[in-house]
Parts: sequence; C-alpha cells; structure tokens
Amino acid sequence: MSQPAVMQAPVIPTTQRKGHPKGLAVLFSAEMWERFTFYGNRALLTLFLVSALGFSQEDSSIIYGGFLGMGWLTAILGGFVADRYLGNRACIILGGLTMSLGQLFMFTSGILYATNVETARMIMWAGLGVLILGNGFFKPNISSMVGQLYPKGDNRLDSAFTIFYMGINLGALLGITICPILGDVKHFEGAKEIRDITAFKWGFLAASIAMLVGTVMFYFLKDKYVVSPEGEPVGTKPKKGDSDQAQFSNKAIAITVVAEIILMAIFYKVIGVNLLYAFIYSTGISLGGLILSDKSLNSVERQRIIVIYIISFFVIFFWACFEQAGSSLTFIADQQTDRRLFGWDMPPSLIQNAQSLTLIALAIPFSFLWLRLQKMKMDPISPVKQAIGLGLLAVGYWIIALQVKDLGNAKLGVIWLFVLYLFHTLGELSVSPIGLSLVSKLAPKRFTSLLMGVFFLSNASGYALAGTLGTLLPPTAQTFGKAAEKGIDLPGILNGAVPLTAQLQAQLKTLQLPSSYPQFAGFTIHNLYEFFMLFVILPGVAAILLFLLSFFLKKMMHGVR
Repeated sequence: MSQPAVMQAPVIPTTQRKGHPKGLAVLFSAEMWERFTFYGNRALLTLFLVSALGFSQEDSSIIYGGFLGMGWLTAILGGFVADRYLGNRACIILGGLTMSLGQLFMFTSGILYATNVETARMIMWAGLGVLILGNGFFKPNISSMVGQLYPKGDNRLDSAFTIFYMGINLGALLGITICPILGDVKHFEGAKEIRDITAFKWGFLAASIAMLVGTVMFYFLKDKYVVSPEGEPVGTKPKKGDSDQAQFSNKAIAITVVAEIILMAIFYKVIGVNLLYAFIYSTGISLGGLILSDKSLNSVERQRIIVIYIISFFVIFFWACFEQAGSSLTFIADQQTDRRLFGWDMPPSLIQNAQSLTLIALAIPFSFLWLRLQKMKMDPISPVKQAIGLGLLAVGYWIIALQVKDLGNAKLGVIWLFVLYLFHTLGELSVSPIGLSLVSKLAPKRFTSLLMGVFFLSNASGYALAGTLGTLLPPTAQTFGKAAEKGIDLPGILNGAVPLTAQLQAQLKTLQLPSSYPQFAGFTIHNLYEFFMLFVILPGVAAILLFLLSFFLKKMMHGVR
C-alpha cells in the first residue's frame, strides 16, 4: 500500500525573516578555503602535467576530466557515509584534512619531477587520488548543511545558496590568483618566453595550507554557529535505529551492482568511452534506480526525486562546456591569445579569474534579484532559471566563435576571453546555486546528503564529458609553427596532401603533434570556429529542451519552486 503524500510545509512570509543565520558565514568560510584548494590546483594541473611530467595535451585533458569527475562522483560516498554513519560535520573535517594531504603529494611531485619523472608521476597519481576522496567527503556535506540552517519552505534558500556560492568563487578567485602567481611563472631568454617548471610546487603548497586553515576554522566555529532554527546542532552523527533512514533491500542493492557492471560494459565496449568515464556515467544511472527503489518513499517524494535526476541530466551539458576553462581554454590562453593587459603579460592560468571576479561582483545582486522577483510574484521556477543559464553559456561561446572565425595565424585578444567568462558566470549563477537550493527543497530529509551527492553526479559526468570534449581542440598557429621548425608540413599531413609514413608518424608522436584533425559525432573539427560552435550547440539545445520540459516538471515538484 502506498503511503499518503506528505504535505508541503507552509512557507513563512519573507517579511517575517530578516537576514541570514550566522552559520551561513561559517559554511561560507569553510567552502571558500576548500575552493581555494580546488581551483588553485585546477589552474595549474594541466600545465604541470604537460610541462613537468611530459604528458601530451590530449592526455592531460583526459586526466583533468577524470580527476574532476571522480572528485564529484565520490560525493555519493561522502553523502551516504554522512547520512548513515558519521554526520556532516565529521565528514567535512575528514575531507578537509584529506585534501590538505593530497596537495602535499602534489607539492612532492613538483619537487621530484626533475630527478625522477616516473616517481613524480606515481606521487601525482597518489595525490589526485587522495584529493578525489577528500572532495567526496567534503563537498556534499557542506552544501546540504546550508539548507538545514533554515526552516522547511523558507523563501530565503535561493538567496542563501547564491551568497554561499559567492564563497565558492571568492575561494576560486584567491586560489586562481595566488597559486598561479606562485606556480605558473615565466621569464624571457632573449625574445623567447620560458616557463619556470620548478615553481609549480609552490602553488600546490599554498593550496595545501589554505585547506588546512579552512578545516581548523570550521572545527572551532561549528558548535557555536552551525545550528538549526531551533538552536540544535546541525550535521551531527545520526542516531542508531533512526526510523527516518533509507530502506534499501538486499535485492535492490544486488540489482544495482549488476546494472552497474552491464552499463559499464556498454559504455566501454559498445560506445567506446574511456573506462574511468564509463564508471562515472554508469554509476549515476544505476544509483538513481537504487534510490527510487527505497520502500519508504511515497509518490510525492518519488516524483520530486525524479525532478532532481532530470535537472541533473541537463546540468551535465552545462559543466561539460563550462569546465573547458581548465583544459582547452587554458591551452588557447597559453598558445593562441595576446594576454597583454595594460602592459602586463598575464599568466594563462590566471585568466580564469575573470569568472570568479565577475561572480563575486554579481552574486549579491543576483541574490537580491531572486528576492525581489519573489515579492513581485515574477520569480521563475528553478528549471526555467537553469534553462536560462544554459542559454547564457551558449551565447558566451557564440560571441567568441565569431571572433576566431577569421583569426588565421593572429592571436585572440584577451578581452574576448573576459567576455566569454562574463556570460559563463551569468549562466553559472542561474544554474549551480539554484540547483543546490532545489535539491535542498525537494530531497526528503533522510536523503539530503545522498541526493546532494547525486546532484553532484551531474558535475562528475559533466567534467568527464569536458575531458573528452577538451581533446577535440584542433591544432593552433603555435602547433603549426612548432611543426614547421622541425621541417614538417603539418597542414599538408592533416589535409591528406602529404602521405603519413610510419617514420613521419613516429616523429609526430615524439613531438606530441597531431596526425589528424579531431572528430566528434562524425564531424571533423578543422579550426577554433568549429570547435567553439560545438559548445554553442550542446548547451543551446539543452536549454531549449529544459525550458519546454519545465512546465511538466512544475507539476512533479508539488508546490516547490
């Protein structure tokens, strides 16, 4: 017999509540330092892999996407452990200390590469693994705690998550500023620009220290400020025998494991997806089925969870395109962009800061915008906001696609990357904090952290897809110049005018030069214009479809906006 639908908690008028709980500032601070660590590492990672450890750009993009994807995939583990065993607080502290340790591994790799590159690579893999595990424990639990600071149905949640999201980007701003200044250092030898590879380690060390500071601050402030509206501690260890817990049957768990194996085989063997990415995609699908099989769910809860899954699917395309910032867009900034700004030649990894600066400037205005629209009864529902965010992302890529269409061998003005990141930030403010708020509103309490982890699967899958799409970056003018210096007619090889002999193939591999143009879904990508148009089409189509679906999703949300 199905259980009766749970009534939506009454919404307290916004005018009766002033400001935000002090606990939001504590969580804001902890998240800020964690994002310092994450984005500081992200800004340096692909450049470190290519410059110090000898990976190709294509391989570094795959590693980058896998690292980001697995970091968000382990959010499922962190959410489950918190909901069932340790609680949010303990998982945040465990995750923070683990990530600080992971950055120390990266620091060690940055020391040893010069004397033993193989050992440095092994330590790098260990460091990324530890960072992945730490992020999984930290990320879903701090996000789910934001929602627990407010009463059910509180109108301030969209505003609260937007402010919280500003903490994310303040940390990103600091990380992408300090870590590249310390770690991405260049100097000139005559007219030639040379990267100081020995400097990478200092960027990783700064990220390690930042994470340790954030964890210690959270530990000492949590008991006083991170409390519920009734003054009870938020995120404590769950009680044994609590009836408000998930009820997964052994049969459902067994079916989930079998489904995971089958789906992995399909993605890997049939579709040809990278094994790590196949694991990420299959986990998202199979875990969704497991949660919906829970016997304690009633029909309203089940429909709301389905809405979370549908939104998560569309968000994949946002992050797949947005996260080119750390791979293909970084390489374009490094090789194909005139980075001079007021006489200063910016480090390519530092240009990503345009996102963080813009978001910090706009987060508070967006927060007030949502509250203002609510008062005017014009606030769009969350799926519509996220469709708008996808559309803004597509517009950003369309603008820069027009700029590179007839670029030839000239360099792109850095201002156009700033314009691109402006539209990306506007899209991000319409997608990510609103999505976090929506999960907090829709998720049953017993599933809050776990479903936050499920929502982060859209990040994991998006980042994995970002790694795949990043490999589609076509040769740039610098690549052709590098080939010409070695007497290789690379345009002729790529266009089929020059036969590709075994000797020439080996020479291209040694020089890490492509032997063919990249292809996607049967289409060949010859230049940057075609590359950027791919990122116009993917989120653009997703935006239209999500907007059309939003009318059906509104009914399934049962009063939640």
